[in-house]
Amino acid sequence: MAKLTAKQRRFCEEYLIDLNATQAAIRAGYSPKTARFIANENLTKPYIQRRIEKMMDERSRRTGITQDRVIQELGKIGFSIITDYLKIENNQVEFFDTDSIQQEKLSAIAEIKQNTVGISIKLHDKLKALELLGRHLGMFKDRVEISGQLDNNPFEGLTTEELKDLIEKL
Repeated sequence: MAKLTAKQRRFCEEYLIDLNATQAAIRAGYSPKTARFIANENLTKPYIQRRIEKMMDERSRRTGITQDRVIQELGKIGFSIITDYLKIENNQVEFFDTDSIQQEKLSAIAEIKQNTVGISIKLHDKLKALELLGRHLGMFKDRVEISGQLDNNPFEGLTTEELKDLIEKL
């Protein structure tokens, strides 16, 4: 495995903060003018990819936060139903004691309030949870259409080194 420079190691650490490669490059000490280019370049290097993947795996083990766990929590919210928490009988709302509700179902509750009128219960956003689950499963595809014409590309034919030199001069 290739040895990472100090800036590349720092880039990997910073990238894990918010997964924003450009900002990670800036925080790692790269020039803001070239950060986007360097970030993209760093993310294409196999040894940097392996380092980031290893760091993410270590963090998952350390924190216990895994993709499976996140999906399970989204599932609790996405598939929750209000009748797990209350029932309506004779035009009266009866809330169940939280002690009698299954622990895993309590995760879907965003808020319980008591005021002068009574008690209200609010569940987390079911549609958002279902959307995130659907995206994870690849059910929804965002389409981006780009139109236009690029007849005169002044950078066409330049090597990577020549492009880097141009960026440095900016």
